[in-house]
Amino acid sequence: MAGRGFTFKQFHINHDRCAMKVGTDGILLGAWAPLQQAKRVLDVGTGSGLVALMLAQRAGDGVHITGLELDEAAAIQAADNVAASPWPGQISIARGALQRFEASPFDLVVSNPPYFTPGQTFDCAARASARHGGSLSLADLFVHCSRLLSENGQICLVLPWQARDEALAQADSNGLFLLEQQKVITKEGKTPARFLLRFGRIKNCVIEDEIVINTAEGEYGNIYKGMVSPFYLKM
Repeated sequence: MAGRGFTFKQFHINHDRCAMKVGTDGILLGAWAPLQQAKRVLDVGTGSGLVALMLAQRAGDGVHITGLELDEAAAIQAADNVAASPWPGQISIARGALQRFEASPFDLVVSNPPYFTPGQTFDCAARASARHGGSLSLADLFVHCSRLLSENGQICLVLPWQARDEALAQADSNGLFLLEQQKVITKEGKTPARFLLRFGRIKNCVIEDEIVINTAEGEYGNIYKGMVSPFYLKM
């Protein structure tokens, strides 16, 4: 799969030049992040362009998405994937670090950020670089996403459960409030493995729910299936 890429219903992703391959985290984020009233969207750490392309499929005309990627090879491959998609005019790929990125404010910022902690080892140096917190800490992520966010904009992240408390603390430090928390449960009955978190500048009641990927019987959960069925070929 890594060599041949991944084909969705409306687009294809090649990811052989990207450290991080197509995976459930990115698919969840791309299928879930709310697009209401969003005209300008930033995908931080776009990698192969997966999330940007999913958002373009959902958004339709009138929404422009910028995919920001630090790694040169991944940025080139993301641009190739966008060019071969049905939405080449709606997505721009920019190469660079979030800490030095300058642009007009965005209505929505999404990211599947690095979250491994120092001391962990990896089989692949490129994968380590893409996922190691040293290149983009949660502190930097919130500082600069907040800097680039419009007054009524929102930030959507997918994070492992271990990173949730730090994300909430960093959001608070940057004047952002938790608006929605979706627990992601890989198999019914297990504890959450991931959280989908949505933040904004305006405090409101927090929406809390859960997404079960697989039921106890091994079937896809109804909510998850409804989210990803517009993308997966065999759904």
